[in-house]
Amino acid sequence: MQKKVQLYRLLLILLLITLVVISLFVGAYNFENSVLNTFLNLFTGSERISASDHFVLFQLRMPRIIMAILIGSALAVAGTCLQGMFKNPLASPDLIGITSGAVLFAAVTIVLGASIRPFIPEALHYSLISIMAFVGAILTMSFVYKMSTTNGRTNIVILLLSGVAITALTGAATGMLTYLSTDEELRNLTFWTLGSLAGANWTKNLVLAIVVITGLLFLVGKGKALNAMMLGERDAQHLGIDVEKTKKQIVIFSALMVGTAVSFAGTIGFVGLIVPYILRLLFKSNYTVILPLSIILGSIIMVLADTISRVIVQPAELPIGILTAIMGAPVFIAILIRFKKTL
Repeated sequence: MQKKVQLYRLLLILLLITLVVISLFVGAYNFENSVLNTFLNLFTGSERISASDHFVLFQLRMPRIIMAILIGSALAVAGTCLQGMFKNPLASPDLIGITSGAVLFAAVTIVLGASIRPFIPEALHYSLISIMAFVGAILTMSFVYKMSTTNGRTNIVILLLSGVAITALTGAATGMLTYLSTDEELRNLTFWTLGSLAGANWTKNLVLAIVVITGLLFLVGKGKALNAMMLGERDAQHLGIDVEKTKKQIVIFSALMVGTAVSFAGTIGFVGLIVPYILRLLFKSNYTVILPLSIILGSIIMVLADTISRVIVQPAELPIGILTAIMGAPVFIAILIRFKKTL
């Protein structure tokens, strides 16, 4: 088992590195030298690359790739942890309303930000959308969790229905804000609802990296706790697991990472659904294995989706949220079909 895990980890890392290199050199921009020469010059230092090539590589494409890796790993780990906590493969940030709640609060900030900022310390103005997206994510997560949990037991039907209800409610509120928005605000709202990494830069990546790495450090180590909770919360407590503390940490850090991802890239759905489903096909529900691998696989899916979004309709760009939905919907249908067969 250990050798199998190491093999898959190595293969996934090699695939991620390959995709990063391809994504770095593929797109609408034509390099002054051939792609091969630019690649060799970049990594061997035999010649200096031109200023325009350097700008495209290090100020446009590399920040996008880094943001894709950070967001992909965050959404994948958050989805994996939520599925483990709720003991159901249908629980993911977008399906239970976390993403839509984060989008709503980001939309409130975009449309009503001028009225909100005077009451907030100036130091928080730059990160106001991120803070509000996090608040929206954690409020919706808390609401769905409380609605679907009674005496420590989670009813998955109520969980999904609560997610549908909160998504409909926040969607209606976001629609109202869209109706009231100006042309500039409408463009920003369109960005949030469709998802894009076009706004990536090194400053945003630094903030995102701090949040995501902090969240990953707390959540990836919850593999043993989640494995124990799969046996039942009472059994997990007998094994020395602080179940309520673990749940709260998963809720807070999942909401933090999802809210921050939404604040920088908008709505990107289904990543938290696809990744744990694929990994469970290989390793069952062993979260000590799945959680670390979900970081790499989530990064791979996001880098792949972002590369396709930049290439498929050149020189324009297809919103990445559309691509992840196209990739994720068949997986969601496959999960439902498997569930149907077990009934």
